[in-house]
Amino acid sequence: MTYDAVLWLSFGGPEGPDEVMPFLENVTRGRGVPPERLAEVAEHYQHFGGVSPINRLNREAIAAVEKELAARGMDLPVYFGNRNWHPMVEDTVARMAADGAKRALVFPTSAYGGYSACRQYDEDIARARASVGRGAPELRKLRQFFDHPLFIGAVADAVRVAHAELGGRARTVFTAHSVPLAADAAAGPPEEGGHRYSRQVAEAARLVAAELGIDSYDVVWQSRSGPPEVPWLEPDVVDHIDALHADGVPAVVVCPVGFVADHLEVIWDLDNEAADRAAELGMGFSRSATPNADPRFAELVVELVSEHTADVRARKLSQLPAAGSTVNGSPCAVRCCEPLKRPKAGKGAH
Repeated sequence: MTYDAVLWLSFGGPEGPDEVMPFLENVTRGRGVPPERLAEVAEHYQHFGGVSPINRLNREAIAAVEKELAARGMDLPVYFGNRNWHPMVEDTVARMAADGAKRALVFPTSAYGGYSACRQYDEDIARARASVGRGAPELRKLRQFFDHPLFIGAVADAVRVAHAELGGRARTVFTAHSVPLAADAAAGPPEEGGHRYSRQVAEAARLVAAELGIDSYDVVWQSRSGPPEVPWLEPDVVDHIDALHADGVPAVVVCPVGFVADHLEVIWDLDNEAADRAAELGMGFSRSATPNADPRFAELVVELVSEHTADVRARKLSQLPAAGSTVNGSPCAVRCCEPLKRPKAGKGAH
């Protein structure tokens, strides 16, 4: 099957102070989040001048992918669309249709399964195609890549650099975005038993640790946003740093294995809150880089594309499912990663 474009599909983020609240309103629309909670989250963005790094990092990664595609003689333009901020995916798919694209591959900026990490991108695709109507290109989403050797190698090398920065004994701690326990229990098709998201995160951490020869490490979570009465994946990374300090651990290397780029959650929750807590406790702290700037990340994206354009064999380092490659927003399987009911008023923002 031939394809004539690639759609880079991401979360989106504000690029100026005046964009912060409209962006957060897009993120939380329909969730009944109170204005005071939005104001609290907005302060995180205003701490950085109202600019999230995510759009810039996506554009840089797209440029690297375009260069890699050209180097391999693959004539595929790469379009950029977001779920929550400009360029909005609906506008991007309309532009693709106007440019004559008939069939495109979609790279979602998440390595994992689960509702937020996978199925919500299917919803984005279906919504964008519906907004365009007749003439919308067919859109096939690329698969999950949490255990791809290029992803694992890039993350492992970044952890190696972070350890070298501390120059001594440090505990390795892997983090990913927390989700409600109910959402993780629903991740994957029901017959698989759920928990696809947390199992894939744990497997990615195991593979990185094995690459580095690290026998003992921790997998923790960050960036929870719901009310305390709703259970989420734990422990939180800051709470875990407290526990490590109580156990006499002198230093910590934190690896955001659940993220492919420096989202605001990475630079706020890790580079500010977690780093500040470690400093208060007198612990050494280093955060490993996310992989999107590593040349292997562009190679990874192009290799995922090539699985569909050139029959390149899918490379995996584990036996866990790496699903997600569906057409026009259809789910991977019946009831796969079904979304939770929208929370009532008073629930937290993203």
